[in-house]
Amino acid sequence: MAPTERAYLQGDDRLSVEAAVVAMRDDAFACDRTCFYPGGGGQPADEGTARLRDGSMIDIASAHADKNGVIWHVAKDTLPPELVGQHVELAVNAERRHALSRYHTVLHVLNTIALRDYGGWITGAQIAADYARIDFKLERLSPELCREFEARVNAVLQAGHAIRAYDLPARKFAQRGDLLRTLDVRPPVVDGRVRVVEIDGFDAQACGGTHVHSTREVGRFSIVRTENKGRINKRLYVKLDPTA
Repeated sequence: MAPTERAYLQGDDRLSVEAAVVAMRDDAFACDRTCFYPGGGGQPADEGTARLRDGSMIDIASAHADKNGVIWHVAKDTLPPELVGQHVELAVNAERRHALSRYHTVLHVLNTIALRDYGGWITGAQIAADYARIDFKLERLSPELCREFEARVNAVLQAGHAIRAYDLPARKFAQRGDLLRTLDVRPPVVDGRVRVVEIDGFDAQACGGTHVHSTREVGRFSIVRTENKGRINKRLYVKLDPTA
């Protein structure tokens, strides 16, 4: 089976797409193309729906990609047996996608400042629709440093930098150490290319996730809690203004 065409890579606002169902297994189905992000980089998979030709709906709880690049949409209920061969309209939960994209974007700003100004490499991250956490390899973490992070991140957000994504050939990416933010995890190479997300005039880094179009869409950022996860591993829990 051919890899699924990832329509969301053509633009983070691709929230729906017409697709043909090509396979089923258990409670999941695969299509020739999809707008569903299958999860990765700390960002969970999209949720949403599939509308069939007769108008009936399938609620999709999540999605995941297998080793062959096929994206499987996991249904909440039993799938109709005649699904393969049908054309469906896939649609992601737009409100949840936007919330996840806001948090993914702010983590890019935060991890750039942490590495550039404090030598902090990412050691882990997890994104939800109402908060995110990120771990850094840092020697110290104090209330004063958290306030510095907040001030510097919010200054970037309010500046309204445009955000775009593009692909680099893997051989060119290998020459760009500045695009990495983790020491141990390397970004996926798809069809010989690596996806890069760039915040205009501020940062560029390898990333396969979804993002907003401008840093101003993110809203105001705050650090609500911290934890020591080891001698030099610090965890930050972050929240965004929900009214952005």
